[in-house]
Amino acid sequence: MGFLSSVLGVLGFGFIGLPLGLLVGFFLFIYSKPNDDQVEEPLVTPLCELDTIPLFDLLPEIPLWVKNPDYERVDWLNRFLSDMWPYLDKAICANVRTTAQPIFDEYSGKFKIESIEFENLTLGTLPPTIYGIRVYETNENQLVMEPALRWAGNPNIVLVLKLLSFRITVQLVDLQIFAAPRITLKPLVPTFPCFATMVVSLMERPHVDFGIKILGGDIMSIPGLYQFIQKCITKYVAGIYIWPQTYEIPILDASSVAIKKPVGILHVKVVRASKLLKKDFLGTSDPYVKLSLTGEKLPWKKTTVKKKNLNPEWNENFKLVVKEPESQILQLQVFDWDKVGGHDRLGMQLVPLKLLTPHETKEFTLDLLKHTNISDPKDMKQRGKIVVELTYVPFKEDSIKFSSVSKKYSRKGSGNDQSSDEEALSGAGLLSVLVQGAEDVEGENHNNPYAIILYKGDKKRTKVSFLSLLYTYSLQL
Repeated sequence: MGFLSSVLGVLGFGFIGLPLGLLVGFFLFIYSKPNDDQVEEPLVTPLCELDTIPLFDLLPEIPLWVKNPDYERVDWLNRFLSDMWPYLDKAICANVRTTAQPIFDEYSGKFKIESIEFENLTLGTLPPTIYGIRVYETNENQLVMEPALRWAGNPNIVLVLKLLSFRITVQLVDLQIFAAPRITLKPLVPTFPCFATMVVSLMERPHVDFGIKILGGDIMSIPGLYQFIQKCITKYVAGIYIWPQTYEIPILDASSVAIKKPVGILHVKVVRASKLLKKDFLGTSDPYVKLSLTGEKLPWKKTTVKKKNLNPEWNENFKLVVKEPESQILQLQVFDWDKVGGHDRLGMQLVPLKLLTPHETKEFTLDLLKHTNISDPKDMKQRGKIVVELTYVPFKEDSIKFSSVSKKYSRKGSGNDQSSDEEALSGAGLLSVLVQGAEDVEGENHNNPYAIILYKGDKKRTKVSFLSLLYTYSLQL
């Protein structure tokens, strides 16, 4: 009897007590009023009322769209990156494997290395965050934007090196990258994705932080090694990608869009430099000059090295191919040559081509700067001067005819075979060679193919594996 009453009591609670309790609780939740005395208001302090130290600690974490009205808030883009990140991770890692494999194969079999391969390669689950973006309006056929990127990722990148039957693992952990790149999409074309090339350059030195484990041990804990590696990486990245240096990523095939054609030749005469910095132990320097135009993939032109000379004179002439005279800039960099280690940069300067008048030679005496940030107080230091003569000569369709006719009348009138400098400049021409690929090459295995182009004693070599590279040459007709 006691057992039966217990069972009926449980069933009665389940069918009657439980619904009744839920109904009473619902009415109490809806019609009861909260006690305002128990709700605490959050403490909000305006930024202007903060002390100096807390304010400085907080400023780096404030998004740029709060501090700078030129930057726009892009929460929608961050959500897009978050949703797309698993797929972007796989695509980027696949591209890295494809690019790195030929490099690994080149070292396999050398230095007792049996093989190099990725054991794990993933960028993790945390996508980059865009703290703000600034878009520029230009009159050119391009789109320019500057996003502020921060990425504190959790990648799992493990590289396995098999050396003399030993298995050495190298792992990259705790990667952090803070950068402010300038991204230019150009030229805009009526073919999806509506731009042919993505040009990337850094507007300031990036912050890169990471850890490296070899055989499970963190080598970054070695005193002094962490600071050395950080300095080397920052200096390397800054020297290659900080504006006006650029990194071009082709998006569309050159055959589907119009290739930017050369429109002229820039004649550069590096005359001399004076009062250069002393970089050697004996109070001298071994200077030389490197020069190039922005937006070009061609190697930099170099002068000869003047040993132990702080006031060198070169008087050397160079020719550079001009494609966009209104936007291209001549880059001049003076280096101190060192037999061991990297060469020290003594200074640099930039000359926009829009300052030149066609066919007129103009001399520039330029103060050398440390870098392009003119507001940096370190640039106030005197680094010497450099003197160059520049002449921009645009092409014209009848240049060959004009050159031949002028030489003909020159011979008839004076009997002299020598032509003036103006005639030589007007007869300038350009040969463009596009190396697309190779077929039916002799032999079975070709790991690192490249091509060599010879013209009138000038020799050019393509990169390994043909990637539709454009090589241009300037010659006098």
